[in-house]
Amino acid sequence: MLKTLFCGDLRPEHAGQDVVLAGWVNRRRDQGGLIFIDLRDRWGICQIVVDEENAPDAHANANNARNEYVLQVKGKVRMRPEGTSNPDLATGEVEVVASEINVLNPAKTPPFYINKEDNIEEAVRMKYRYLDLRRPKMQNNIVLRHKAVKFIRDWLDERGFVEVETPILFKTTPEGARDFLVPSRLQPGKFYALPQSPQQLKQLLMVGGYERYFQIARCFRDEDLRGQRQPEFTQLDLEMSFVEREDVMQLNETMMRELVKKVTPDKRIMEEPFPRLLYKDAMDWYGSDKPDIRYDLRAIDISDLAGKSGFPVFVNNVEAGHPVRVLRAPGMAGELSGTKLRQVAAELEDMAKAAGAKGLAYIALSSDPNGEAKGPISKFFTVDQKVELFERTGAQPGDLLLFMSDRKEVVWDVTDVLRRHLAQELGLLDTSLLAFCWVIDFPEFLWNEDEQRWDPSQHLFTMPMPEDVTLLDTDPGAARGSQYDMVCNGFEVAGGSIRIHDRALQEKIFPLIGQNMESAREQFGHILEAFEYGVPPHGGIAWGIDRIVALLAGEPNIREVIAFPKSQTGADVMSGTPSAAEPGQLAELHIKLDLPEEDEE
Repeated sequence: MLKTLFCGDLRPEHAGQDVVLAGWVNRRRDQGGLIFIDLRDRWGICQIVVDEENAPDAHANANNARNEYVLQVKGKVRMRPEGTSNPDLATGEVEVVASEINVLNPAKTPPFYINKEDNIEEAVRMKYRYLDLRRPKMQNNIVLRHKAVKFIRDWLDERGFVEVETPILFKTTPEGARDFLVPSRLQPGKFYALPQSPQQLKQLLMVGGYERYFQIARCFRDEDLRGQRQPEFTQLDLEMSFVEREDVMQLNETMMRELVKKVTPDKRIMEEPFPRLLYKDAMDWYGSDKPDIRYDLRAIDISDLAGKSGFPVFVNNVEAGHPVRVLRAPGMAGELSGTKLRQVAAELEDMAKAAGAKGLAYIALSSDPNGEAKGPISKFFTVDQKVELFERTGAQPGDLLLFMSDRKEVVWDVTDVLRRHLAQELGLLDTSLLAFCWVIDFPEFLWNEDEQRWDPSQHLFTMPMPEDVTLLDTDPGAARGSQYDMVCNGFEVAGGSIRIHDRALQEKIFPLIGQNMESAREQFGHILEAFEYGVPPHGGIAWGIDRIVALLAGEPNIREVIAFPKSQTGADVMSGTPSAAEPGQLAELHIKLDLPEEDEE
């Protein structure tokens, strides 16, 4: 080894010892006859002292060294002189007096500072990702990810789970996104699909009798990217036999709680056990099936009250069966002047319109308890109606009440947008808090108006709730799926269901989702046949590893916890991926390109 100790491991008990260290120059300070170098490796930073009088060769090499040079340092550990210790460093009580310094590799001046958390343009960070990964913040994130995955593996192993790797080259998996296709050279004209998830394979492992399976699985989806999406991502895939919904939820909730406490003890879990929300309530209250419940800001239904008001829009909407709901923004009206209040209301209305609404009404309560309620629609409510309105919404002096009314889907979208905005504006986002909850009782199907068919709300292998199976023949839209999603701080971090394990029931799903049986047997014949050989009841879940680690690290997007992510255009700007294939490669695969013509400017 070129080092006997890690830089970050030095402590007072090492004083007097001869050590060999190696790492990068994090910082260099030249004081003439003395040069101080902060030497960095993954474990931390230690101070090196180079005295020209006692070690002239080492001093010469230190004099030539610059930031990010790779050095090997030989020397003796000593306590720092009184008054010079650094309490901000774990190694801050000691330093190494260098007797020899070897330059293992010089370095060009980096395009950004490694030793500072500057606001670096992401495109530059992605181009020089190997340098970005040296930054302490990024190293902490990657190490955190390692610790989380190791915890999961150890925890599941202790409970009888077996890790099984499933194929990357397989058939298409119906997960709602485009597949990445891989052409077969040995079978011209045929293709593999990279798995969007190991869904069919983990069910087949249950057929195979493994009962408790898991995998840290690589998954692939060719979809438009956002901050929380990548074309390739990692999930914990988990499946269990002879279980009911409650069994899977309890096991995964326990694992998540213990993971957080072990890996990020500085984070607080808001509520234990995790609250459970019905899908309908999540949508009506928060406008989302992945609500952030760190803050309440719950939409309150006042349809019965608004329908009796004098405001024609509310009256007509209620008669048409559309809801009227109110969001209370605590203290947001405050001491605002009439002009400023109208400006704030107009900005919120623009957000509501961007989410599909026709408008947004408001009533502002004066900060004076005896003051009047302001707002264009205030006059349409009687005094008694206002009293009931304020009681029902919990309104206090200085609050701003925002009224939404439209089709329920539009109201959901507006609620979600306004809640997220108000949480930012009101400072309600506690980054140290993890607000987990379960969302259950999803509809088994959602109606696809464009295609005039039912789409699975999760996937086509989800078992309907036992008491709702008969609804598949009479009212599919009313059937609930045995789905369960774990949500945290506004993100879905895990989702699963009890699976269909009966061939007859599975075949009943295909025509409902617009698939003929011939096509279904071609695509899923292997799993349908397997269902005829004694399949145990089973269910499982998939965790988004990237998403969970980002939450634990307090990062805004998952690119910050992936070593080599793709950009939002699906590109790796560091390596220039994707890139063109050589003509010979295409010929071997019997592929001819039919590229769109480039637009002429």
